[in-house]
Amino acid sequence: MRLYNTLTRRLDELPPPPGPIRMYFCGPTVYARAHVGNAVPFVLGMWLRRWLRGRGYEVTLVHNITDINDKIYAAAPGASAELAARATEWYLEDTGDLGLGMPDHLPKATESVPQIVRFIEDLIAAGHAYPAEGDVYFRVESYPEYGQLSGQKPDQMEEEESNPLKEDRRDFALWKATKEGEDTSWESPWGPGRPGWHIECSVMAEELLGPAFEIHGGGLDLVFPHHENELAQSRSLGHPFAELWMHNGLLRFTGEKMSKSVGNVTTIREALDEYGREALLLFFMTGQWRKPLDFSAETMGQAQAQVERLRNVFRAPNEPGGDWDALVGALEDDFNTPAALAALNGWRDHELLRRGLDLFGLASLAKDESAPPELVSLAERRETARAERDFAAADELRARIEAAGWEVRDVADGFQLVPK
Repeated sequence: MRLYNTLTRRLDELPPPPGPIRMYFCGPTVYARAHVGNAVPFVLGMWLRRWLRGRGYEVTLVHNITDINDKIYAAAPGASAELAARATEWYLEDTGDLGLGMPDHLPKATESVPQIVRFIEDLIAAGHAYPAEGDVYFRVESYPEYGQLSGQKPDQMEEEESNPLKEDRRDFALWKATKEGEDTSWESPWGPGRPGWHIECSVMAEELLGPAFEIHGGGLDLVFPHHENELAQSRSLGHPFAELWMHNGLLRFTGEKMSKSVGNVTTIREALDEYGREALLLFFMTGQWRKPLDFSAETMGQAQAQVERLRNVFRAPNEPGGDWDALVGALEDDFNTPAALAALNGWRDHELLRRGLDLFGLASLAKDESAPPELVSLAERRETARAERDFAAADELRARIEAAGWEVRDVADGFQLVPK
């Protein structure tokens, strides 16, 4: 199998089975209900884990929770810990309702502070970091390969946070001294404070996967500075860190990146409630994972229609046949889900289609849907009315069935009741 690697700018081959394949996909910063774009790296990681395990790989998936961050302090002054805990519960509930299961590990930054402090101490001892009145900064100049992931040039880099005590404007925070209004802090050799965002992920990844692992994933907006800084922190200490970097395209709302700061946000929960989990998962399949994907009522309506067409295959007679290798070829070549979806849409073999849909958490489309007995009775009465040419009564019975959320279809051997 080969996947596009942001670091090498090419399609790179994975090692042969059984691997191992160790994966770290960046998770959310928990200060509000996660928007539907936040679900993309979660879904991609879960799909990839399922596919690789089915191909004989030993796979471990880590998906972190960032519960220490400036955004959380800003969103809930004096109550950041409570908000982070509540928003973590929301995220796990919402992603759980996608029906894909859960990653193997879900580490939280708050549970990793002692390990983070030790990592920073190692960076200082090696000359790659320096304290500055309670803060600690990574010394970018000490790592000549800085910029290798993002392609950023030193003179083009914007300063993350201004501080006159920094040696270089490019230097970024590993530890931040507690500021007024921040209600959580941890002790450290540099005084009370909290970790910077970038060091949290380096440490959580290495704690669970080791100093070298195969895949690091996340949104395209994380390439710089977040992932660039992770790479520098770890490799400056001689840790190989991630070999292959997967950056998914961003979800767009009417052509703009979906973002809480912009205000064009649909949450995962809202999307699930309005469109259903099957339509949301199928919508994610329609885009190549590296490309942007437009989220709108129109594109979600198209996904709902595709879901219904796939359900209809299982309502029709089974037609054996279909090329499983077409789906394998699509997924082994940069995990091409649109090509995989095209293969699925061409199959009428119930078992083959169910097997393919199951890879994406959509085997529920193959389930037999039995109508309540009272609706079956109404449909039988309607069939009798039609036979007696009492079309007014038949229409009234159809309306009652539809009001209950079902559709009655006339077929060769009688009728079929299908959920609307």
